[in-house]
Amino acid sequence: MSDKATEIVELLAPTVTSLGLELLGAEFAPSSGRSLLRLYIDAPERHVTLDDCESVSREVSAVLDVHDPISGQYTLEVSSPGIDRPLFTPAQFARFAGERAKVSLRLPIDGRRRLQGIIARVDGDTIVLVADEQEFALPHGNIDKARLVPDLVALGLAPARPEPAPGAGRARRAGKSSRKS
Repeated sequence: MSDKATEIVELLAPTVTSLGLELLGAEFAPSSGRSLLRLYIDAPERHVTLDDCESVSREVSAVLDVHDPISGQYTLEVSSPGIDRPLFTPAQFARFAGERAKVSLRLPIDGRRRLQGIIARVDGDTIVLVADEQEFALPHGNIDKARLVPDLVALGLAPARPEPAPGAGRARRAGKSSRKS
């Protein structure tokens, strides 16, 4: 999260918690015209509803109006995390250890700024991701954005791909020859 997003999360988390919800994190996209503030909320033991999003929007708007942490005009969006859940904190990475995630880094590690792999573990503020059969130790402060990559087949949202038949792709058509006469 950006410094501004972190500041806003610290300001708004108590309000969201008072509604029985959790503020997972925020994305702030400044703009010369109209900036965007997107809040991600979660509900313990149930799914986030549209009513939850509306309640949070109403309550945090009042707090934002009083404290005015964003200069200029902005649009406020409140969202559930969705199936490609964003990850903001080391605790959130730890919760989803063993799951696939895609990560964008602020500064490259081993020449790479984008990684996709399995969250192996979290050591303090370091997220260990296994990508391309290699472990990458990612300092949390170097992570720009991270999201889970859902397994759509396992979730029943996509059909399983059939296994290719043995020898598939190697057969030649009858009557065709690669030799010239």
